[in-house]
Amino acid sequence: MTAPPLFILWRGPLASCNYDCPYCPFAKRIDPPDLLRADRAALERFVTWAGQTTDRRLSILFTPWGEGLTRSWYRTAIVGLSHLPHIDRVAIQTNLAARVDWLADASPRVAALWATYHPGQVTEDRFLSRTRRLDDLGHRYSVGVVGLPQHYEPALSLRRALKPSVYLWVNAAEGHLYSEDEERRWTRLDPHFGTSVRPHPSLGRPCQAGETAISVRGDGEVRRCHFIDTPIGNLYDGSWRAALRPRPCTNRICDCHIGYVHLEPLGLRDVYAGGVLERIPARWPA
Repeated sequence: MTAPPLFILWRGPLASCNYDCPYCPFAKRIDPPDLLRADRAALERFVTWAGQTTDRRLSILFTPWGEGLTRSWYRTAIVGLSHLPHIDRVAIQTNLAARVDWLADASPRVAALWATYHPGQVTEDRFLSRTRRLDDLGHRYSVGVVGLPQHYEPALSLRRALKPSVYLWVNAAEGHLYSEDEERRWTRLDPHFGTSVRPHPSLGRPCQAGETAISVRGDGEVRRCHFIDTPIGNLYDGSWRAALRPRPCTNRICDCHIGYVHLEPLGLRDVYAGGVLERIPARWPA
């Protein structure tokens, strides 16, 4: 294989979630049966494409609007993809509400989880029971929280309970302005909080999005990233291949980890080398 590895962020029409976090627009949303069928068909089509695209190494992150692991087709997809020789990583963003025993059938070398702890939606003990099972199974995972003031004590308690080898990240809460004391306090929990607390100027700056990283929707439309809406091709007609090339960012700022991790001036591909998709720093514990 001569082409560089490709990072793929995939998002289908699924938007339902079993939690009702007040900061999330998809809280307690219920998808109708026809949308669930469409999501399943779209995911299965993508998995078939990924299995057949063997001319380059692939790393895949599922970023559903809602919670994917309560749906059997996401679990099946992760297990199947994890055993393909040209797949370097397959991961998903999840609230860990579902049991994780199914990961016993997945390759621990490839399958990983990006897990978010939502205080008020789940008890710490229940959440930790999932992480301990992941430890038993030997799968890579990170754990994170939204950095709201009321989440600090739960996050601190979680940090004490997690194994030191587990990275706990903190996302800056949208619309919340952090004082210097707050930023220092959150940074003691997450040494990389500083990359989340302020948006990154991105207009005109080089980014790997659209070159070695792409965003794919359920219908196969390819975009540079989730945050630039202009399509650059489609997976299923092959037009995505000719569209991959270096481009400067066209957005004024980038304020989401799955976007700015590919922004070249930040150097975060190196910080998270080997764990870009599941959000685990290369040198952790620090």
